Amino acid sequence: MADPTRKGSAMLRPLYVAAGVVLVGLGIIGAFVPVMPTTIFLILAAACFARSSPRLEAWVVNHPRFGPSVVAWREHGAIPLRIKVISIGMMAVSFALIAIAHPPELWLWGTGVILAACALFIGTRPPGPKTSKR
Repeated sequence: MADPTRKGSAMLRPLYVAAGVVLVGLGIIGAFVPVMPTTIFLILAAACFARSSPRLEAWVVNHPRFGPSVVAWREHGAIPLRIKVISIGMMAVSFALIAIAHPPELWLWGTGVILAACALFIGTRPPGPKTSKR
């Protein structure tokens, strides 16, 4: 009998597992390649595993290095302040380098708008778990 706590259908579970494994692989690459993110891939992998494999989901969520970030996002939509500063700073540096290397064209401003929207999203996430004030 199917596990009612799993959100994915039985036919889609292998696809969710495969997607989760690919996303974990991208996350591992991101841990070593400076221009590639890590945590977002692990957050997405945990979401895939939540629909397919409790064991693999638990492995991602309980990982000593990356698990706390996945749990903070999952439970609070939180991005630590240090990560916000690094992310937004790298977006600004990337845009500046592109602007210096290429003359201003329409696509450059489109890139700037997309980066600004991403920076706004990151900047408006809470920095950590919400604490209750007594």
